[in-house]
Amino acid sequence: MRPTVPTQPIHVCLCHQDSYGRDKDTSSPVDQPVMVVHGPEIFDSGEAGWLISSICPARTIVAGVMARTAAEESCLNVEFWGEPPSYVIKKISGPVFLANHGKTAESGQIFGDIVASRLPQIGLVQVECSDRTVFVWDAGDRALGATLSHLTGFALKRGVSTHCGDMRKRTIRGCIPGEPVYVNGIIIGRATAGTVVLRSMDGGGIEPVTGLSPKIHGIEKLGWQGQADLASAWCKSGPIRSAPPKPGNQSLRIGNVVVIDHCGHEIYQRILHDCCGILAIGDDTTAVCGHICAHRGIPVLGIVDGDRDAIVTESFAPGSVVMMAQQERDDDIGVEVASMAGESPVHWDEWVDSVLNMLGDRVRVVVDTRVKSGAVR
Repeated sequence: MRPTVPTQPIHVCLCHQDSYGRDKDTSSPVDQPVMVVHGPEIFDSGEAGWLISSICPARTIVAGVMARTAAEESCLNVEFWGEPPSYVIKKISGPVFLANHGKTAESGQIFGDIVASRLPQIGLVQVECSDRTVFVWDAGDRALGATLSHLTGFALKRGVSTHCGDMRKRTIRGCIPGEPVYVNGIIIGRATAGTVVLRSMDGGGIEPVTGLSPKIHGIEKLGWQGQADLASAWCKSGPIRSAPPKPGNQSLRIGNVVVIDHCGHEIYQRILHDCCGILAIGDDTTAVCGHICAHRGIPVLGIVDGDRDAIVTESFAPGSVVMMAQQERDDDIGVEVASMAGESPVHWDEWVDSVLNMLGDRVRVVVDTRVKSGAVR
């Protein structure tokens, strides 16, 4: 059950009193904790804004990739680091805590366990909104945990993280049977149990050990990226975001085309000020790129072949086209179209027309949000 977010902050704001309830100088944020936020759900639910108003953190940093779209739409004063939470927390001096909303209470706790296991020297304080709990993991700051529990009204619990001794294996817990499982943004199969175990293979690549119905083509795509370090890889199960993005107006019509080939999680690193559109290769890559770019008004030309796993709510900015390969794989057509992107600026609508004319009946348009003569075509 989603926790009820109060319309007004609970208790007092940390920026007005210290942990003992004494009035303190609000002109300096030296003693204020930094809030590291993970995942889109905490923004979509309004909990991120509520935590900011309740705790008044010195800084709010969005970790990872997929929370960024929801964070940008929230219009909150946050920073984007694009790194995993454990990397961000290691770089922060002074008090810091992780704020998260897992898809279930169990998965939220499991996520905290994973992050804490990567912070063996400093521990972790986690505010988990899915079940209204503040966890103090390992050597985490107990005083900070108690203060956050007081300010939010959340229960306070201690946690001891678990560690995997075999670096060649990766265990993904908290899965729901039937939902997609992905590594570094690539779907590698569907969960068949609550726990999925993967193993690195000699000579490169990975293989499922238990709990996964593999998607062979996805595992192949992961292999194309080189040897995956399972210990540090971005592993997740389930949809990336359940809420639809807020649409924006089309931005540049003339600029550079950015090619995203089965690595939708890299898109924020690739979008520059001169980007007029995205060429997305692959079903899930097209869906992720469309979702991320919709609120920025950046159109997408997607090449798919029908193996989408529904990891985000599909949405596309004006000027977008999705085309289905008829007899070939999206990868093969994608290589051909990517060679047309080049490095010189193009007029987006004209470039899309040239691609469609070149491919002819090799593809079928399944989504078209271009506008011509006042009508969608």
